[in-house]
Amino acid sequence: MSDTSPQGVLVCDKPQGLSSHGVVSRIRRWFGTKKVGHAGTLDPMATGVLVLGLGRGTKLLTYITGVSKTYFATIHLGSSTPTDDADSEPDRFADPSDLARVDAAAIEAAVARLRGPIDQVPSAVSAIKVDGKRSYARVRAGEDVELKARRVEVSEFQIIDIRFSAVDGHIDVDVEVDCSSGTYVRALARDIGTDLGTFGHLTALRRTRVGDFHIDQAVTLPEDLDVPAPTLISLAEAARTLLPVVTVDADRARALMQGKTVAAGDWHADPDAGDTGNREVAVVCGDALVSVAEVRRNGGLKSLTAFAIDLA
Repeated sequence: MSDTSPQGVLVCDKPQGLSSHGVVSRIRRWFGTKKVGHAGTLDPMATGVLVLGLGRGTKLLTYITGVSKTYFATIHLGSSTPTDDADSEPDRFADPSDLARVDAAAIEAAVARLRGPIDQVPSAVSAIKVDGKRSYARVRAGEDVELKARRVEVSEFQIIDIRFSAVDGHIDVDVEVDCSSGTYVRALARDIGTDLGTFGHLTALRRTRVGDFHIDQAVTLPEDLDVPAPTLISLAEAARTLLPVVTVDADRARALMQGKTVAAGDWHADPDAGDTGNREVAVVCGDALVSVAEVRRNGGLKSLTAFAIDLA
Protein backbone atom coordinates (compact mmCIF):
# COMPACT_ATOMS: atom_id res chain seq x y z
CA MET A 1 0.00 0.00 0.00
CA SER A 2 1.30 3.45 -0.89
CA ASP A 3 2.08 5.93 1.85
CA THR A 4 -0.16 8.97 1.23
CA SER A 5 1.25 11.14 4.02
CA PRO A 6 3.35 14.18 2.98
CA GLN A 7 6.84 13.20 1.84
CA GLY A 8 9.50 15.74 0.92
CA VAL A 9 11.29 18.94 1.88
CA LEU A 10 9.91 22.40 2.58
CA VAL A 11 11.84 25.68 2.67
CA CYS A 12 10.14 28.00 5.16
CA ASP A 13 10.69 31.71 5.84
CA LYS A 14 10.74 31.60 9.62
CA PRO A 15 9.03 34.63 11.18
CA GLN A 16 10.57 36.64 13.99
CA GLY A 17 9.56 35.68 17.50
CA LEU A 18 8.85 32.03 16.73
CA SER A 19 11.28 29.28 17.65
CA SER A 20 12.34 26.64 15.14
CA HIS A 21 10.40 24.08 17.19
CA GLY A 22 7.39 26.39 16.99
CA VAL A 23 7.66 26.33 13.19
CA VAL A 24 7.75 22.52 13.25
CA SER A 25 4.58 22.47 15.34
CA ARG A 26 2.75 24.73 12.90
CA ILE A 27 3.93 22.71 9.90
CA ARG A 28 2.61 19.53 11.55
CA ARG A 29 -0.83 21.10 11.87
CA TRP A 30 -0.74 22.67 8.39
CA PHE A 31 0.16 19.42 6.60
CA GLY A 32 -1.71 17.12 8.98
CA THR A 33 1.28 14.94 9.78
CA LYS A 34 3.40 14.19 12.84
CA LYS A 35 6.70 13.34 11.17
CA VAL A 36 8.37 16.74 10.69
CA GLY A 37 11.91 17.86 11.51
CA HIS A 38 14.16 20.80 10.71
CA ALA A 39 17.80 21.28 9.77
CA GLY A 40 19.74 24.10 11.41
CA THR A 41 18.07 25.95 14.27
CA LEU A 42 17.28 29.65 14.02
CA ASP A 43 16.91 31.65 17.24
CA PRO A 44 13.50 33.27 17.88
CA MET A 45 14.96 36.70 17.01
CA ALA A 46 16.12 35.51 13.59
CA THR A 47 14.12 35.16 10.38
CA GLY A 48 14.65 33.44 7.05
CA VAL A 49 15.45 30.06 5.60
CA LEU A 50 14.54 27.08 7.74
CA VAL A 51 14.65 23.76 5.87
CA LEU A 52 12.16 21.14 7.04
CA GLY A 53 11.75 17.48 6.19
CA LEU A 54 8.34 15.81 6.18
CA GLY A 55 7.83 12.07 6.28
CA ARG A 56 10.82 10.33 4.71
CA GLY A 57 12.20 13.80 4.01
CA THR A 58 13.44 13.82 7.61
CA LYS A 59 16.05 11.25 6.52
CA LEU A 60 17.65 13.89 4.29
CA LEU A 61 18.08 16.46 7.05
CA THR A 62 21.41 15.02 8.16
CA TYR A 63 22.83 15.94 4.73
CA ILE A 64 21.58 19.53 5.10
CA THR A 65 22.85 20.43 8.57
CA GLY A 66 26.51 20.57 7.53
CA VAL A 67 26.18 22.84 4.49
CA SER A 68 27.29 26.48 4.32
CA LYS A 69 24.87 29.35 4.96
CA THR A 70 24.34 33.02 4.10
CA TYR A 71 23.08 35.67 6.51
CA PHE A 72 22.22 39.37 6.50
CA ALA A 73 22.73 40.89 9.94
CA THR A 74 22.95 44.14 11.88
CA ILE A 75 25.75 44.50 14.41
CA HIS A 76 25.15 47.07 17.14
CA LEU A 77 28.37 48.58 18.52
CA GLY A 78 28.25 50.40 21.84
CA SER A 79 26.77 47.76 24.14
CA SER A 80 26.66 44.02 24.74
CA THR A 81 24.08 41.58 26.09
CA PRO A 82 24.34 38.25 27.96
CA THR A 83 23.11 36.39 24.87
CA ASP A 84 25.16 38.44 22.36
CA ASP A 85 21.91 39.42 20.61
CA ALA A 86 18.71 41.38 21.14
CA ASP A 87 16.97 38.53 22.98
CA SER A 88 18.36 39.97 26.24
CA GLU A 89 18.87 43.48 27.60
CA PRO A 90 22.24 45.30 27.28
CA ASP A 91 24.33 44.96 30.43
CA ARG A 92 27.61 46.61 29.39
CA PHE A 93 28.11 49.91 27.61
CA ALA A 94 31.02 51.52 25.81
CA ASP A 95 32.66 54.69 27.02
CA PRO A 96 31.61 57.49 24.63
CA SER A 97 35.25 58.38 24.00
CA ASP A 98 36.04 54.80 22.90
CA LEU A 99 33.06 54.81 20.55
CA ALA A 100 34.04 58.20 19.12
CA ARG A 101 37.44 56.83 18.06
CA VAL A 102 35.86 54.18 15.81
CA ASP A 103 35.63 55.04 12.13
CA ALA A 104 34.72 53.09 8.99
CA ALA A 105 38.33 52.02 8.42
CA ALA A 106 38.58 50.55 11.93
CA ILE A 107 35.33 48.63 11.46
CA GLU A 108 36.48 47.26 8.10
CA ALA A 109 39.78 46.14 9.64
CA ALA A 110 37.94 44.35 12.47
CA VAL A 111 35.66 42.60 9.97
CA ALA A 112 38.65 41.61 7.83
CA ARG A 113 40.28 39.91 10.81
CA LEU A 114 37.29 37.56 11.04
CA ARG A 115 37.36 36.42 7.42
CA GLY A 116 38.65 32.98 6.51
CA PRO A 117 39.27 30.07 8.90
CA ILE A 118 38.94 31.31 12.49
CA ASP A 119 38.79 29.78 15.95
CA GLN A 120 35.46 30.98 17.33
CA VAL A 121 34.21 30.66 20.89
CA PRO A 122 30.43 30.07 20.62
CA SER A 123 28.04 32.19 22.66
CA ALA A 124 27.56 30.71 26.13
CA VAL A 125 23.80 30.88 25.62
CA SER A 126 23.81 28.28 22.85
CA ALA A 127 22.48 24.79 22.29
CA ILE A 128 25.93 23.19 22.54
CA LYS A 129 25.98 20.41 25.10
CA VAL A 130 28.38 20.56 28.04
CA ASP A 131 28.57 17.23 29.89
CA GLY A 132 25.22 16.23 28.43
CA LYS A 133 23.38 19.46 29.25
CA ARG A 134 22.67 22.39 26.93
CA SER A 135 24.95 25.35 27.53
CA TYR A 136 22.04 27.79 27.67
CA ALA A 137 20.37 25.68 30.37
CA ARG A 138 23.51 25.82 32.49
CA VAL A 139 23.73 29.61 32.06
CA ARG A 140 20.07 30.05 33.04
CA ALA A 141 20.75 27.91 36.11
CA GLY A 142 23.38 30.43 37.19
CA GLU A 143 26.48 28.51 36.11
CA ASP A 144 29.52 30.16 34.55
CA VAL A 145 30.03 28.40 31.23
CA GLU A 146 33.21 28.66 29.18
CA LEU A 147 32.95 26.95 25.80
CA LYS A 148 35.98 25.86 23.82
CA ALA A 149 36.87 27.57 20.57
CA ARG A 150 35.92 25.73 17.38
CA ARG A 151 37.38 26.12 13.91
CA VAL A 152 34.84 27.62 11.49
CA GLU A 153 35.11 29.20 8.05
CA VAL A 154 33.84 32.71 7.25
CA SER A 155 34.22 32.72 3.48
CA GLU A 156 32.57 36.13 2.94
CA PHE A 157 32.07 38.95 5.43
CA GLN A 158 31.02 42.16 3.70
CA ILE A 159 29.92 45.50 5.12
CA ILE A 160 26.77 46.82 3.46
CA ASP A 161 26.16 49.98 5.49
CA ILE A 162 27.48 51.80 8.57
CA ARG A 163 25.30 54.20 10.55
CA PHE A 164 27.00 56.39 13.15
CA SER A 165 24.78 57.78 15.88
CA ALA A 166 26.86 59.97 18.16
CA VAL A 167 23.78 61.35 19.93
CA ASP A 168 22.49 57.91 20.92
CA GLY A 169 25.96 56.50 21.54
CA HIS A 170 26.07 53.56 19.14
CA ILE A 171 27.09 52.42 15.67
CA ASP A 172 25.01 50.05 13.56
CA VAL A 173 26.74 47.95 10.91
CA ASP A 174 24.77 45.98 8.30
CA VAL A 175 26.71 42.98 7.00
CA GLU A 176 26.39 39.94 4.76
CA VAL A 177 28.06 36.73 5.93
CA ASP A 178 28.76 33.46 4.10
CA CYS A 179 29.98 30.88 6.59
CA SER A 180 30.35 27.23 7.39
CA SER A 181 27.91 25.27 9.49
CA GLY A 182 28.52 25.85 13.19
CA THR A 183 29.39 29.55 12.83
CA TYR A 184 27.62 31.86 15.28
CA VAL A 185 26.94 35.26 13.68
CA ARG A 186 26.15 36.74 17.09
CA ALA A 187 29.62 35.66 18.21
CA LEU A 188 31.04 37.59 15.24
CA ALA A 189 29.18 40.67 16.51
CA ARG A 190 30.51 40.09 20.03
CA ASP A 191 34.09 39.66 18.81
CA ILE A 192 34.04 42.77 16.61
CA GLY A 193 32.84 44.79 19.61
CA THR A 194 35.64 43.33 21.72
CA ASP A 195 38.21 44.03 19.01
CA LEU A 196 37.13 47.68 18.74
CA GLY A 197 36.76 48.16 22.49
CA THR A 198 33.12 49.18 22.16
CA PHE A 199 31.19 46.00 23.04
CA GLY A 200 28.81 44.65 20.43
CA HIS A 201 25.78 42.46 19.88
CA LEU A 202 23.43 41.39 17.11
CA THR A 203 20.13 43.26 16.64
CA ALA A 204 18.90 41.63 13.41
CA LEU A 205 19.59 38.34 11.64
CA ARG A 206 18.08 36.95 8.45
CA ARG A 207 19.25 33.69 6.88
CA THR A 208 18.91 33.80 3.10
CA ARG A 209 20.59 30.53 2.08
CA VAL A 210 21.18 27.04 3.44
CA GLY A 211 23.32 25.17 0.93
CA ASP A 212 21.40 25.27 -2.36
CA PHE A 213 18.11 26.19 -0.68
CA HIS A 214 17.42 29.94 -1.05
CA ILE A 215 15.01 32.46 0.41
CA ASP A 216 13.21 32.87 -2.93
CA GLN A 217 12.03 29.24 -2.55
CA ALA A 218 10.70 29.84 0.94
CA VAL A 219 7.02 29.78 1.86
CA THR A 220 5.54 32.06 4.50
CA LEU A 221 3.62 30.51 7.36
CA PRO A 222 -0.01 31.66 7.12
CA GLU A 223 -1.98 32.83 10.13
CA ASP A 224 -4.83 30.58 8.98
CA LEU A 225 -3.59 27.01 8.75
CA ASP A 226 -6.79 25.96 6.98
CA VAL A 227 -5.45 27.32 3.67
CA PRO A 228 -4.11 24.63 1.29
CA ALA A 229 -0.58 23.51 2.06
CA PRO A 230 2.05 24.12 -0.66
CA THR A 231 3.66 21.45 -2.82
CA LEU A 232 6.76 19.97 -1.23
CA ILE A 233 10.15 19.66 -2.90
CA SER A 234 10.21 15.98 -3.85
CA LEU A 235 12.63 13.59 -2.19
CA ALA A 236 14.50 13.04 -5.46
CA GLU A 237 14.74 16.76 -6.25
CA ALA A 238 15.97 17.59 -2.74
CA ALA A 239 18.52 14.76 -2.83
CA ARG A 240 19.90 16.03 -6.14
CA THR A 241 20.83 19.32 -4.46
CA LEU A 242 22.70 17.53 -1.69
CA LEU A 243 24.47 14.53 -3.20
CA PRO A 244 25.85 13.16 -6.46
CA VAL A 245 23.18 11.14 -8.28
CA VAL A 246 23.26 7.56 -9.57
CA THR A 247 20.34 6.51 -11.78
CA VAL A 248 19.28 2.86 -11.68
CA ASP A 249 16.58 0.74 -13.32
CA ALA A 250 13.70 -0.82 -11.40
CA ASP A 251 15.45 -4.18 -10.96
CA ARG A 252 18.53 -2.64 -9.35
CA ALA A 253 16.30 -0.35 -7.26
CA ARG A 254 14.40 -3.32 -5.84
CA ALA A 255 17.64 -5.17 -5.15
CA LEU A 256 18.98 -2.17 -3.22
CA MET A 257 15.78 -1.95 -1.20
CA GLN A 258 16.24 -5.64 -0.31
CA GLY A 259 19.71 -4.90 1.09
CA LYS A 260 21.66 -6.31 -1.85
CA THR A 261 24.78 -4.78 -3.38
CA VAL A 262 24.45 -3.87 -7.05
CA ALA A 263 26.76 -2.41 -9.67
CA ALA A 264 27.00 1.38 -9.67
CA GLY A 265 26.88 1.39 -13.46
CA ASP A 266 28.68 4.18 -15.27
CA TRP A 267 28.99 6.46 -12.23
CA HIS A 268 32.55 7.52 -11.44
CA ALA A 269 33.97 9.66 -8.67
CA ASP A 270 35.22 13.09 -9.71
CA PRO A 271 39.04 12.80 -9.75
CA ASP A 272 39.30 16.54 -8.97
CA ALA A 273 37.21 16.12 -5.80
CA GLY A 274 39.85 14.05 -4.04
CA ASP A 275 37.70 10.93 -3.76
CA THR A 276 39.92 8.18 -2.40
CA GLY A 277 37.40 5.86 -0.79
CA ASN A 278 33.70 5.16 -0.46
CA ARG A 279 31.25 7.88 -1.49
CA GLU A 280 27.62 8.55 -0.54
CA VAL A 281 25.25 9.17 -3.45
CA ALA A 282 21.53 9.62 -4.08
CA VAL A 283 20.09 6.67 -6.02
CA VAL A 284 17.16 7.61 -8.26
CA CYS A 285 14.83 5.45 -10.34
CA GLY A 286 12.61 7.55 -12.59
CA ASP A 287 11.09 10.22 -10.35
CA ALA A 288 11.61 8.23 -7.14
CA LEU A 289 14.43 8.52 -4.65
CA VAL A 290 15.36 4.91 -3.90
CA SER A 291 18.04 5.41 -1.29
CA VAL A 292 21.14 7.16 -0.14
CA ALA A 293 23.80 4.60 -0.91
CA GLU A 294 27.51 4.08 -0.70
CA VAL A 295 29.61 3.57 -3.81
CA ARG A 296 32.41 1.32 -2.71
CA ARG A 297 35.95 1.13 -4.03
CA ASN A 298 35.10 -1.94 -6.11
CA GLY A 299 32.21 -0.15 -7.84
CA GLY A 300 29.47 -1.81 -5.82
CA LEU A 301 26.46 0.19 -4.68
CA LYS A 302 25.14 -0.53 -1.17
CA SER A 303 22.05 1.15 0.28
CA LEU A 304 22.53 3.07 3.53
CA THR A 305 19.07 4.64 3.88
CA ALA A 306 16.01 3.42 1.96
CA PHE A 307 13.28 5.82 0.78
CA ALA A 308 11.06 4.28 -1.91
CA ILE A 309 8.10 2.17 -0.77
CA ASP A 310 6.91 1.06 -4.18
CA LEU A 311 8.06 1.55 -7.75
CA ALA A 312 5.74 2.01 -10.73
